[in-house]
Amino acid sequence: MNELGLLENMLVVGALLFGIGLVGLCARRNMIVMFLSAELMLQGVSVSLVGWSRFHNDWGGQMLVIFIIAVAACEAAIALALLVTLFADRGSLDVTLWQSLREDNLPPHVDIEVPEPTDEEPHWPTLTPAGNQPRVDAEKQRHRTHV
Repeated sequence: MNELGLLENMLVVGALLFGIGLVGLCARRNMIVMFLSAELMLQGVSVSLVGWSRFHNDWGGQMLVIFIIAVAACEAAIALALLVTLFADRGSLDVTLWQSLREDNLPPHVDIEVPEPTDEEPHWPTLTPAGNQPRVDAEKQRHRTHV
């Protein structure tokens, strides 16, 4: 019964990781966040494979996880090189700016219009003034009736 409980826990963690990665992949438009979400999905599958491998007393799932980690490392290197190249070309990591990468016969998909870049100075947030310092009675500060 202990092995079954451990399997259930590992499958729940794997499903949560995969679900969080899927939501991040579908909901975000920043390519780095989308890339990290895909990696999170891979790790969710890896946790599930290790759980099943342990449950069946077999090393097959754990060896497959080692291959998944190796493929993820290669994918990370290629994807980051591609992201750096595309960022140098467009100046942004927003997916909607890369419509020109489509084939010529496909119309551009416009989800939300990207605002035109402006040349005005950015407005940086400032802290509100804290106010006046409270008056401190020097006599009360030197003498405390209790600690």
